[in-house]
Amino acid sequence: MARVLSHRSTHQHTGPLVVFLIGMRINRPWRPDLWFPVFAAMPRMLKELSSNPGSGLLGYRMTVGSGGPLVVQYWKTAEELYAYASQTNAEHRPAWAAFNRRARKAPGAVGIWHETFPVDRAESMYVGMPVSGLAKATASLPAPDGSRAADRLAAAGH
Repeated sequence: MARVLSHRSTHQHTGPLVVFLIGMRINRPWRPDLWFPVFAAMPRMLKELSSNPGSGLLGYRMTVGSGGPLVVQYWKTAEELYAYASQTNAEHRPAWAAFNRRARKAPGAVGIWHETFPVDRAESMYVGMPVSGLAKATASLPAPDGSRAADRLAAAGH
């Protein structure tokens, strides 16, 4: 189990940042032959990206949303994210092609989605938490005593 920090902490990062959300929705749970390959593709991609420090992926967090699995990814730039997505020799392209083949055979059985957010500044706060989220993807440091979210966000713009 990860060590829980008792103090207030925040993240430290300068430069560009992209938050990328990607998820899937299982619309026909009785058809694991259609949705399980989609589910199984993401861990392979994350392993591939995490093993390559030059990929541009800073870190990620996996969770479950109301519609299904969700991955929050932190990237250095959108260009690096898109470069990975279009690499012909990486895990993403064959997984995307396989999803499209299955989707044509059984439309609507499983859905996938993503949202990309270039971020010019970010604020974070973690209390009674292990290092996680943006702080784990970048760097964690103690939050200044008495700091407020609005102050931390304003300071991130400088």
